[in-house]
Amino acid sequence: LRICDNLELMAEIKDNTIDLIYCDILYGTGRRFADYQDLKPIRSEIESHYIPRIKEMHRILKPTGSIYLQMDSRISHWVRCIMDGVFSYGNFRNELVWCYKSGGSSDNGFAKKHDTILFYSKSKIYTFNPQKEKSYMKPTSGKNPRQKYYSDKDGVYTLVNAKDWWIDIGMLSTDAKERTGYYSQKPKELIERIIKSGSNEGDLVADFYSGSFTTAEVCKDLKRNFIGCDINPNCFEKAKERG
Repeated sequence: LRICDNLELMAEIKDNTIDLIYCDILYGTGRRFADYQDLKPIRSEIESHYIPRIKEMHRILKPTGSIYLQMDSRISHWVRCIMDGVFSYGNFRNELVWCYKSGGSSDNGFAKKHDTILFYSKSKIYTFNPQKEKSYMKPTSGKNPRQKYYSDKDGVYTLVNAKDWWIDIGMLSTDAKERTGYYSQKPKELIERIIKSGSNEGDLVADFYSGSFTTAEVCKDLKRNFIGCDINPNCFEKAKERG
């Protein structure tokens, strides 16, 4: 775990080293938060910040590696163009949508309640472990005897490979035990799905916008190795509190 500019850390990493990169990047709100100053939603500023960093991420990924970058609609279109240029359009895998419920609405448009996660691989051969979710198709009376069925308070269901929109993982509640006080902290369950999808036990996972270092904790739980950093010293204190 390091407190530094992520370009500094990436410069120390050899080519073709990392199995998986996940970053909850700066969203381009232009706001000053308690733990960081966000970028302005200006294309030239977004490109100036991200192009050299995404080029470094590409360099240090293994040929079988993949990358997941999380953001919202303010800059997702610009970042997608950068990713197509660095990783190539042909290595685009998914645009994942994390839908969540939270307070706040607008009379001037639909409530903005989702994040975009761009998933690219470095080559055509990459690690991907399908994750399961409840089927939206309810079993009929003629159940397939070869199919395994589950049940809970919502009824009987089967498991299928997860879709590219995630509605089953909520935002952290204000009283969630895993909360550290970091403003934009993401739930462990969300990051667990990505780590399980894009890596195996013993792999090396990197997060260069670590915030409260949730990714580091998830990697420890899932028996992955971790390297990562954040530029704010307060983040390291939050990481140490997590153990």
